Amino acid sequence: MSTRVRSPAIDPEVSAPVEKKIRLEEHPVDESNVTKEDTSVHVVSGPSKKVSKSAKRKQKRILPEPYSSEDVLWRDIVALLGDDTVGHVLQQGTEWNSPFDFREEVEVEVSTLSSNGDALARSPASSAPWVIVAPFALPGERIRVRVYRSSRLHSFADLLEVVSPNLDLRDNSRAKCRYFGQCSGCQYQMLSYDTQLGIKRNVVIKAYENFSNLPKETIPDVLPTIASPLQYGYRTKITPHFEAPPKKARKEADSGSANSTDKPSWLKIGFNEIGKRTVLDIEECPIATPVLNAALGPIREDIIKNIWGYKKGVSLLLRDSIEDLPSDISSIPSPEDEKHICITNHKATVRERVDSTYFEFPGHSFFQNNNSVLVPLTSYVKDAIFPSSKSSGPTHLVDAYCGSGLFSLMLAPHFDTVAGIELSAESIKSATANAIINRLPQGKCSFLAGDAANIFSTVSHFPPDKTALIIDPPRKGSDEPFIEQLVRFACSTVVYVSCNVHTQARDIGMIIERMEQKGGGRKYVLESLRGFDLFPQTAHVESVAVLRLV
Repeated sequence: MSTRVRSPAIDPEVSAPVEKKIRLEEHPVDESNVTKEDTSVHVVSGPSKKVSKSAKRKQKRILPEPYSSEDVLWRDIVALLGDDTVGHVLQQGTEWNSPFDFREEVEVEVSTLSSNGDALARSPASSAPWVIVAPFALPGERIRVRVYRSSRLHSFADLLEVVSPNLDLRDNSRAKCRYFGQCSGCQYQMLSYDTQLGIKRNVVIKAYENFSNLPKETIPDVLPTIASPLQYGYRTKITPHFEAPPKKARKEADSGSANSTDKPSWLKIGFNEIGKRTVLDIEECPIATPVLNAALGPIREDIIKNIWGYKKGVSLLLRDSIEDLPSDISSIPSPEDEKHICITNHKATVRERVDSTYFEFPGHSFFQNNNSVLVPLTSYVKDAIFPSSKSSGPTHLVDAYCGSGLFSLMLAPHFDTVAGIELSAESIKSATANAIINRLPQGKCSFLAGDAANIFSTVSHFPPDKTALIIDPPRKGSDEPFIEQLVRFACSTVVYVSCNVHTQARDIGMIIERMEQKGGGRKYVLESLRGFDLFPQTAHVESVAVLRLV
């Protein structure tokens, strides 16, 4: 293997605006002194600027924001080096003194994977305690890397070669994408699917060890990760992008010295290239649904044909959608009879079916991008709320951050009353319409737009001992005012669904702590933890935590 790659894993949902990308060579300058933002791949606007040495010295000591991907990486680094070693280095004040020069090549052995999906290797014994971070390598492998940036007790490096592969884990023939190792979207295509699920379980375990602030004995064993029914062809939304013609190319085209009918060599239509601030030209994405891949080819051809008309870079939208709802939703068509189309207009209506429930929402709205796993996910949440060991369960459901109504509508048949709350008025409009589409009895589900931090005032008439709460917040998690209200309301069951297990762990720890302080003898017990694989082949894991009031 000889692959030029660099960077921490990229969140599958992140797509930076094309307008803010800059064209740089792979390693144009020595970036050994970095701010907290520099420890992950990002894009910046405008031309690069020189930074004075004194400014760099000041910048490099800015620590990562709590619960950010950089902070998660730091915890993994501390765990690898050991508390005593890190404490000694911090006491000496040498944690910023990298033993490696810019572009220095070194051979190391990978010890473990970070929660972000990158390989972590200790520096050679001859150097000071330090960690090398490199992508696409696996524990037990000996790799040759080239350092390109250093931070606090660690350096990022290009993977140049896997000298000794771990054949128990690695099988490069598993990769179904010819761009794997270049595209920033996937990290794990060389691994068996069972191995991927085990790695993701370990991410949940580490998150609660590092961020929950809970005694170890109160954290249950993390259950095995629930697999996605589809490991490829599952992704219902992709956002390829491209840049507008550069000035020089436009001048050549205007003068007639360039062939305006062929695809220009500078035109790349696809996704971020690993470790570079450039776009990788991609004709198809194996983790996207067949409908999206079928549409991508003609879309690319149209862009090539009309590229000289673009004044700015464009981020495309491709969403897999049912073409039309059936005239009778009680009669669910077979998959063969249900026609799907690709939606490209962010204002157009997207239609999806989860089991027998239909959802409509605007193209730009959030909806989980792996439809195949939504039945297992919603069924698991329902079973967590209604354990078979109990003869009766909650009669009321509060669905915070309800979006277009996924959990509200899927679980509505099991409750007397459902209240969904969402910040976005547009999402509330979609959720209300979806309740009508699915012919729920009037008054069964109500959806209110408002700050999730004030939701419990809207359901003050719900009996807390008969109420379940579902939380499905954005990556930043919940805030303290929301948690304070949750503790005061004290509903019987809380199911926390999260796309960021690290902020989930923080929030779960806070909920348990606040209830112990203010619950009047009652407390929340963390009953179960489990990951769900919504993005196979990537390092991302969704997490579901269940709290029960006792």
